[in-house]
Amino acid sequence: MASKANIDAWFERIGFAGSIAPSLETLSQLVQLHVAAIPFENLDPLMGAPVRLDLANLQQKLLFDRRGGFCLEQNLLFKAMLEELDFEVKLHGAVVRWGADDGEDRPVSHVLLTVDVAGTPYLVDVGFGGLTPTAPLRLRADLEQATVHETFRLSEADGLWRLDARLGEDWKALYTFDRTELGEDQLLDVNESVSTRGLFVERLVAARAEKGRRLALDNLKFSTHLTGGPSETRMLTSVAELREVLSGPFGISLPHDERLDPALQRIVDGGLD
Repeated sequence: MASKANIDAWFERIGFAGSIAPSLETLSQLVQLHVAAIPFENLDPLMGAPVRLDLANLQQKLLFDRRGGFCLEQNLLFKAMLEELDFEVKLHGAVVRWGADDGEDRPVSHVLLTVDVAGTPYLVDVGFGGLTPTAPLRLRADLEQATVHETFRLSEADGLWRLDARLGEDWKALYTFDRTELGEDQLLDVNESVSTRGLFVERLVAARAEKGRRLALDNLKFSTHLTGGPSETRMLTSVAELREVLSGPFGISLPHDERLDPALQRIVDGGLD
């Protein structure tokens, strides 16, 4: 993965023009701007296209082609950019607990970052879709941490950390992880697993976190979640409507790929499943 991070192209893509000192303030700005500008989306796995994790391809897709990506793409790009700015960054694997039954055994299918700022570690994750944390979270147990969207909380037992989000009056588990760094072979195994089978091959998912609201697409269900307010939901009914929503509210420059419309048609044919 020997390509140089194009920091100027990233700054232009996310609209950043502040201090580049490796501080918490800089990190917080970068997280918030990145998740607002570069959407979460899984069009490549849905189409059966390969997901390439080398930096040259990540930059081409997410920066120059103005696409989005899923967790591995988002967090690997973010990691490369932070390292270019002299932040100390580590990559970790996580087990998604969202929607899991208690005690259900699941493999690693997500990645996240920890970033050291002046000796204090923070969890940074710009790729968890509809509940992506929109601020760095101090890696400290039992501390409620507010963001411009939800409030989050970390817990820890025997080196295993868990991230929860408060939704209404309830806390919901998002994922668990430890601080072991994820090796390149493990990363490629995770990518092979999540990009060729399961959720991202079978469902259409997109998300974007703007100030004051989150946008979410799950197959035909397009939702706008207002921070501190009601949610609005619209059911889409055609490939044309899916294309309009993906390219409009989510800001995705749709790929000129003959596999796209048939993949979207499968979602339409599947109805509300």
